[in-house]
Amino acid sequence: MPGSAAPRGRTADALLAPLRLGSRVPAAAALMVSWVALLWVLEAIDVISGHRLDSLGIEPRRAGELIDIIPSAFTHFGFEHVASNSLPLLVLGFIAALRGIARFLAVAFTIMVIGGLGVWLVAPAHTNTAGASGVIFGLFAYLLVRGFVDRRALDVVVGLIVGLLYGSILWGALPTATGVSWQGHLFGLIGGVVAAFLFRERVPYNRAGV
Repeated sequence: MPGSAAPRGRTADALLAPLRLGSRVPAAAALMVSWVALLWVLEAIDVISGHRLDSLGIEPRRAGELIDIIPSAFTHFGFEHVASNSLPLLVLGFIAALRGIARFLAVAFTIMVIGGLGVWLVAPAHTNTAGASGVIFGLFAYLLVRGFVDRRALDVVVGLIVGLLYGSILWGALPTATGVSWQGHLFGLIGGVVAAFLFRERVPYNRAGV
């Protein structure tokens, strides 16, 4: 039975998977709690400084604003704005980070860049866009498609659960509400899908002989 080693290897990986996942839980939790805490600290600094950090938002089609693409994802317009983003960022980020911190950071960076560039290109003139909602939409899309891209049944199930819990946010990617950057939401979604393909980790098919 030349192919018997492959099934044994897959069985061992399946048995060890919960242990590997468990070891990543503290790191993923610490990362996302720290991330969300940073958003609140930055908003407190913004308020104390007379909202000087608001200038880190993205004003479209101005070359000098390209350097604000990453900082804009950490800047908010008021504590209510931070509060609305905190829980979904914490939950979706934690789930995504369970697959590895390095991979998660690469995914988040990709979402920020694609989402920020989209805002810079198509947002209305004389607007200022900031906030973590683009990252939230990107993580939502990433978790939704990651399982299919990686060919992992567990991640497919996780993606379906995420879709059921947060699927209603997709309305935010449509131009239906004033004062909301649907552009950031839409391009965040695109960034999440792109990141799922860029950083895919497919389970290979094993050939088994008899």
